[in-house]
Amino acid sequence: MWTSWRQYANDHPRVVDAALVVLLVLAESGTAVLNSNLPEAVGNLGWSSAFPLAAAASLALLWRRSHPRTVVLFTALCVTAMGGVGYMITPVNLAPLMIALYELTMRVPGKTTRLYCLGVTAVIVAAAVLGNQYGYPWPLVTISPILFLLLPLALGSSARLRAEYAARSREEEARHRVAEERLRIARELHDVVAHHMALANAQAGTAAYLARSRPDQVQQILTELTGTTSTALRELKATVGLLRHTDDTSSPLEPPPGLNRLPDLTASFASAGLTVEVTIEGTQQPLSPDVDLAAFRIIQEALTNVTKHAKVDTATVRLSYHDNQLTITVDNHGKPATVGAGFGLIGMRERARSAGGQLHAGPRPEGGFTVTTELPVMDR
Repeated sequence: MWTSWRQYANDHPRVVDAALVVLLVLAESGTAVLNSNLPEAVGNLGWSSAFPLAAAASLALLWRRSHPRTVVLFTALCVTAMGGVGYMITPVNLAPLMIALYELTMRVPGKTTRLYCLGVTAVIVAAAVLGNQYGYPWPLVTISPILFLLLPLALGSSARLRAEYAARSREEEARHRVAEERLRIARELHDVVAHHMALANAQAGTAAYLARSRPDQVQQILTELTGTTSTALRELKATVGLLRHTDDTSSPLEPPPGLNRLPDLTASFASAGLTVEVTIEGTQQPLSPDVDLAAFRIIQEALTNVTKHAKVDTATVRLSYHDNQLTITVDNHGKPATVGAGFGLIGMRERARSAGGQLHAGPRPEGGFTVTTELPVMDR
């Protein structure tokens, strides 16, 4: 219910301002009536002594958003006049000025607001002291106005700080999400380009070699090369499609790859001269989409690195399901692999962390290179 009232206030500011002015005028009129019925010994100033000033100060609040400084000065002048003629300054009289000071605090930098607040407070207290012809107690004449005029400054400063903090938090969160999205797209582009270009390069090299010794097999290699480049184009289109606006559905994206496409992946490496042996230990368990994609991309990048850097024609992939965890191990058993300084290992580690897992990679003592990834399995 409170949220609906706030929404209504935001949508109808003029209605809220009019209601506020009416309430303040009614409060001021009630105070004036009570004051006019008091004996003159305690301050009978009559209806006409303060009510016109209080009503004018209340009406001025209609312009507090567009002219906050002017409204503060005008409402302060009205209160000063009331105190100067002997009217005791009460929270009801100060209400228009307090509201104007709060609005000024929310809209104007802190130093300016503090100067306005100190200035009007000093003038009002001085007028109240000089006009105290009926012997009001000095705490009501001095301390009360000071405290009530400092209150909107404190409340407004606190609200402004909260609003600024919320705005900064939203901006930081937006920048963080943009950075994460850029990093995710960069990983996808790297994996797609590195994998397919490495395969295409290996297939082209194989075709060039066979053209001299076994020309009858060149056509098959070239057919596989065409399939590799076509797949690369499709995946690049899907990845670049992530940059499209969310309401653009003219070319829907393909579903992201997962371990169900592992046979196609190993077959593509076979056409490049790398035999991949896949073993599965334990009972296969369902994976979340993010984990499934991370598992596929990590295997793809690890095998691509074998193709580019290791002098071997065989690699092994082992999937081990145990205790709600999937452990992926990619090995090659040849000479120590020389891994370049690119983003392959960095991207694999980022993928593992983003999926809630971890990755370890390094040379094998007996030669070759091992990539081990531990990823969480979806709860059943």
